[in-house]
Amino acid sequence: MAVLAVIPARYGSRRFPGKPLADIAGKPMIRHVYERTKSAERVDEVVVATDDPRIVEAVERFGGTAVLTSPAAASGTDRVAEAARSREAEVIINVQGDEPLVDPSMVEALAAYLLAHPAVPMASLMTPLASDDALANPNVVKVVVDRDGFALYFSRSPIPYVRGAGQGAGGGRASSTSDTAPGRSASLAPRPSPRVWKHLGLYGYQRHFLFQFAHLEPTPLAEAEQLEQLRALEHGFRIKLLETAHDTIGVDTPEDARRVEQRLYATGAARAGK
Repeated sequence: MAVLAVIPARYGSRRFPGKPLADIAGKPMIRHVYERTKSAERVDEVVVATDDPRIVEAVERFGGTAVLTSPAAASGTDRVAEAARSREAEVIINVQGDEPLVDPSMVEALAAYLLAHPAVPMASLMTPLASDDALANPNVVKVVVDRDGFALYFSRSPIPYVRGAGQGAGGGRASSTSDTAPGRSASLAPRPSPRVWKHLGLYGYQRHFLFQFAHLEPTPLAEAEQLEQLRALEHGFRIKLLETAHDTIGVDTPEDARRVEQRLYATGAARAGK
């Protein structure tokens, strides 16, 4: 069963126009994403799906593969589905074009899970939330999961809310003790602390579900939060979340691009040409 990785890359970002071509440590951002994805062992093919010939030209210039998708595509998922239709892969990985720090093992984990679990329609990644600032940041998407690791909800707001623990304390985690409620014994065991997870913008789909997902009707929660994955949950489909130790910096602004560049130089990745 072949695995295809598609990188949707839109030129016309409102906050950062042309960001796929933004220079980060001497390379356009889309090249960082492409090369890291290409090195994932479980991926058979990588293609950039874009609405702009300038991005196609830039990708082909460094030896990558890119396709022009319809300018009418309403979302990155639509572009991924359009690119995947002409390929035979049974598992498709959607690697966001603004994730230049994506680690190849993240892509591999999604591919391996979906290959081994064909009944699961969709999977994504999560990592422990690192700070209170991230908890409060609406650009950092949070997710809560059930005991089997399937998503219950995604939000830009701080979730879960820990009543009586002081939201935001310890990255939003519950404290090990809480105020004793009237009529309750102070000797009761402390409540367990819920995990607080950051959702990372990589998705994997079974082929049949990707095309189905792209045609699902818009839903109120997905529209309100501007989180496309909620559309799958609202239509009753399950999303498996895999834990990863890797974190990324999604590039939404020029300041984010500078943060990525600083990390690349700090880790030596830029100097090594990685």
